[in-house]
Amino acid sequence: MGNTLLQEALRLDSEATLFINGLHTSWTDPVWQFLSSPIIWFVLCIPMVAYSFLRLGWKRGLITFVALLLTVGLCGQTARLVKLGFERLRPCWDEDLLEAGLRVLEGKGGDFGFFSAHAANAMGLAVCSFLCLRFDRRRQYRGYAWLAFILAFLIGISRIFVGKHYLGDVMAGFLVGLTAGWLFAFLARLVLKRLPPSGEET
Repeated sequence: MGNTLLQEALRLDSEATLFINGLHTSWTDPVWQFLSSPIIWFVLCIPMVAYSFLRLGWKRGLITFVALLLTVGLCGQTARLVKLGFERLRPCWDEDLLEAGLRVLEGKGGDFGFFSAHAANAMGLAVCSFLCLRFDRRRQYRGYAWLAFILAFLIGISRIFVGKHYLGDVMAGFLVGLTAGWLFAFLARLVLKRLPPSGEET
């Protein structure tokens, strides 16, 4: 019974992945490749850190920066351990999916893909930075929050479009990132509460 349910879940995951991967056009392919490339972390992280320092001041900004680093570290290390534990092949290594029309837009990378570190890191950064920015008493971070979460979602989904991850890999990555981001933001906020309000730092 358990194996049957697991096989059915994996089948549905494969079908959903193929469907999403097939929603492409010639002009969107470069966009997904860009969102999946290493350079996206500079596009995401540098403005995120700069904005945190700008809105929170250097002390609160530094604490937020450390929380972001810890979030990425936890997401990355957890992804490595889970991939080795589950050993679920990436869709780009699945011959049946390739024959069914899976499109691969970049190098195949390592064998195993559960869960997506891209999705975990992107969502973790968005969650952690958003929660820490709530210490900005001017409450002018809502536009930033929308942008951060939308970009995190697109980075995760891009991994399906380039053929490197299943939908389930990405959703699991989002969940891990949300948890890690919340955890380190919670710890950071314990420290931030002890500091003077932004604008009153010395």
